[in-house]
Amino acid sequence: MAWIPLALVLWLIVEIAAVVGVVQLVGVWWTLLAFVLLSALGVWFLRREGRRTWVALREALRSGQMPSREIADAALVFVGGLLLTLPGFVSDVVGLVFVLPFTRPVARIGLEAVVARRLLAAGLPVAPGEARVRRSPRREGRDDGGEVVEGEIVDD
Repeated sequence: MAWIPLALVLWLIVEIAAVVGVVQLVGVWWTLLAFVLLSALGVWFLRREGRRTWVALREALRSGQMPSREIADAALVFVGGLLLTLPGFVSDVVGLVFVLPFTRPVARIGLEAVVARRLLAAGLPVAPGEARVRRSPRREGRDDGGEVVEGEIVDD
């Protein structure tokens, strides 16, 4: 969590550098017009893809299947639309990757990898039937200096 402020500062520096570059390339008025158009595009994509994702989520729930893909898509569409509405060209590119239907699967793979890594770090199983290890304090009577890890296999 300590890296978040640093990442935000770096993001801001990259955004400012991109805006300065675009202003030098096309001028201030075209840059402002691009900000307005990209924000409007973000709102439109957020509504359009958000509606599609919501319908897919309801259908998955109605059919009784686990809607993990639909939930990931909903999160990506929301964050992507939010990034598109913010001024900045780097955030717009990332937002488009999250929102566009043909690039969203790539972003979903990244999101799933991050979530799986966080679940494994917390000691939770990632997939049904995966072994779950619970750490327990050292048993009394043992003084070998090592940590005892008791585990059990949980079949879901």
